[in-house]
Amino acid sequence: MQKISCIVLAGGKSHRLGRDKAFLEIGGIPLIERVLERLQQIGDEVLVVTNDPEPFAYLKLPVLKDVQPGQGVLGGLYTGLRAARHQYSLVIACDMPFLDPKLLRYMVILAPGHDVVIPYVQGMYEPLHAIYSQNCLEPIERVLAQGKRRIVDFFPAVRVRHVSEEEVSILDPQLLSFFNINTPEDLSRARQLAANGL
Repeated sequence: MQKISCIVLAGGKSHRLGRDKAFLEIGGIPLIERVLERLQQIGDEVLVVTNDPEPFAYLKLPVLKDVQPGQGVLGGLYTGLRAARHQYSLVIACDMPFLDPKLLRYMVILAPGHDVVIPYVQGMYEPLHAIYSQNCLEPIERVLAQGKRRIVDFFPAVRVRHVSEEEVSILDPQLLSFFNINTPEDLSRARQLAANGL
């Protein structure tokens, strides 16, 4: 399997939770550490992109501030890709506690010949559980210059490989890879799932 960079987008404070999601404890460890432990099984380079680098310094990983602040997740993706040393980067949100290394490895295998490998499940893209190539940098620059901020806005300019729900379900039948934490209810469910061994 080819070498790949991993980029964790660690945004900032969650308005609905009132604190930084990255440091919420799931299964007794901070969410960011849970995510990193799974990504370190996949890539040999791990980068963290955040607006507030200081709290992440203890991780002893490269922590990057947005090169174009205020551009949302698309700006974070651009920052990470610019710094990544490999042709392909696996990009993950910091609030996904149930990443499945089997699914991630499958996506890495699909990457050659494409610029984006992205799950499409339950009628939606999962842009923060996807692989992007360095060929995405110029298309991202163009859409940012147009004032666009959705990741999918640059997809027409690149080669996209959709990973269907059927493909995902073979490896992750409950689709828990895409479970993320936005509300106190999500946090409670994540802790219960972790207590059950996930």
